[in-house]
Amino acid sequence: MKLRLGVAAAVAVFFLAPFSNSVLAGAHGLQGKTVRFIAGAGAGGGYDAYARLLAPLFAKQLKASVVVENQPGAGGLVALNRFYKGPGDGLQLLIVNGTGAGLTQVLGMKEARYDLTKLKQLGIIDGSLWLLLMRPNSPVTNLKDMISSKKQLAFGGSGKVSGLTDGAKIACFVLKANCKVVFGYKGSSAVSLAVEQGEMDGMYVSETSAFKFTKAGRVKPIGTWSRQRSKLFPQIPTVFEQVKLTKEQEWWVDYRATIESLGRMLVLPPAAPKQVVDMYRNAAHNILSDPKVVAAFAKKRREIEYVPAPKVEIMLDKVLGSVTNAQKQKLREVILGSKS
Repeated sequence: MKLRLGVAAAVAVFFLAPFSNSVLAGAHGLQGKTVRFIAGAGAGGGYDAYARLLAPLFAKQLKASVVVENQPGAGGLVALNRFYKGPGDGLQLLIVNGTGAGLTQVLGMKEARYDLTKLKQLGIIDGSLWLLLMRPNSPVTNLKDMISSKKQLAFGGSGKVSGLTDGAKIACFVLKANCKVVFGYKGSSAVSLAVEQGEMDGMYVSETSAFKFTKAGRVKPIGTWSRQRSKLFPQIPTVFEQVKLTKEQEWWVDYRATIESLGRMLVLPPAAPKQVVDMYRNAAHNILSDPKVVAAFAKKRREIEYVPAPKVEIMLDKVLGSVTNAQKQKLREVILGSKS
C-alpha cells in the first residue's frame, strides 16, 4: 500500500505552486562548482540507479557539475550519519532510504545519529511497494509455500535496519515462516546476486529493484507486501490475497507500508540555509514534477511518485510518532532481538 498521509488541499496547492524568480536566480551561486550526489548504497542497486539518472538533471537545474558518490554501509546509515553533520554550502546532496532511516529512528537505535525531521527535505522521489522474492528454481512459489516450508529459508539483508533486513524479518515474523535473515551485504544488488548463486534463498526489496532483478533472471516474485498490487507486477497477489491475516498481523503489514511511504528521500544537511534549501527544492520540484522526466524514468522501470518537501515534513511527524511504546518494544524484539 503506497500510503500517502493526508494534508489539507490548500497546503498542497500552495507548495505545488511555482517558485519565485529570486529562488531561480539563486541557482547561479553554484555555477562552475561540483556537487556530490551521495548514495548510501553500492553501485548497481536502486538508490545508485536513481542517483545516476537524477544527477545530470540536477546539474542542468543548478548550473553545476553533479557527480554520484557511493558510500555503502549499514543500509545507508553510515552515509546518513556523516552527511547529517555536513556543511550547508549546497555542495552535497543525499538520497536517503527513508524506510530504513525512519525505522532506525523509531527504534531508538544508537546507529541513528540523526533526526529525519531536522534534515532539510527536498521531496520523496518514490514510495515503492515491496515484494518477497525467491530463487528462480526455488520450490517456494507463493507465500503459502513459504509458510509451509520445512527447510529454513535464508533471506539476505544489508544493515540491521535497511529495508532489506527489517522488511524480511517482519515478513518472516508475520507469516510465522521458518526463515532467518543474514545481513551484511552491500545493498540490494549484492543480495540479488547471492540469491541467484544459491547463497541466499530470497530477499525483500522495493518493486523497482525487484523488477530489475527479475528481468535479469536472478529472482522470482512470490508476494507483494501491501494491500494493493504493484504496477510493475500486477500478476503477483498481495499478502492479503494469499493469506488470511489476524488484526494484529494486518497492523504489522500496514505499519510496514506506512514506513515504506517515506521511500527514496532527497535531503540536504540541517546546516543548509534557507536560500540553499529553496534553490534545491525548486530544482527537485522542476525535475520530479516534469511529465517528460516521469515518462523517461518509467521506461527504465524507475517510477516517480513525487511528494513535495513540505508534505514530507508532515508525513515524518506522523510516521515517527504513530506507534505506541508497546509497539516500539515489539518492533525492537522482532527486528533487533532485543527485549529491553
